[in-house]
Amino acid sequence: MMAAKRSKTWLADLIRKHTPTRDEMARNKYLRPIAHRFLSPELWRFTRRSVPRGVALGLFAGFIIPVGQIFLAAFLALPARANVPLAALVTFITNPFTYAFWVVAANRVGAFVLKVDSFAGGMANDELASGRWSWVIEAFEVAGVTAFGFLVMAIVSSAAGYVASSFIWRFMVARKRSKRLKRLERRLDERLGTSKG
Repeated sequence: MMAAKRSKTWLADLIRKHTPTRDEMARNKYLRPIAHRFLSPELWRFTRRSVPRGVALGLFAGFIIPVGQIFLAAFLALPARANVPLAALVTFITNPFTYAFWVVAANRVGAFVLKVDSFAGGMANDELASGRWSWVIEAFEVAGVTAFGFLVMAIVSSAAGYVASSFIWRFMVARKRSKRLKRLERRLDERLGTSKG
């Protein structure tokens, strides 16, 4: 029995093991209209260009919308020619277990970027905030700051994810090539040593 085909890195093998197959995604009712484009083999390969794009799109989709981020990542992967399984997997950075943490983080990021506390003064705002609708105004203010924080986090994390995954991918591939060259050198030395004797 033949061993399963291995890819260039252990990370690609791990991702392939834990993500849905092309056939499973083709049977999905939401992806069926674009399945012919979505199942293109180039979107499922792990290459130096598709991996960073997949990570960036997965992070962007994970932070930009709270529900359906896997489908958004898959749709964005089509024109970007990004790795679809990786884009889908990375969206799990925001999941039901971590979402509360990310909401608080987005609120703090949004407040820091907008400096809402220092610019929220003014006569009109004080008048509205003192009435019975003050809780509605505060809720909209918090929601707006949090939404802006998610937007900032989506943009910054996708850019950082692209750069980091590009470096990590190149390092892992270079390391694997170096090991392969050392093995080949060792085999060559063994053959030359035995042929001389």
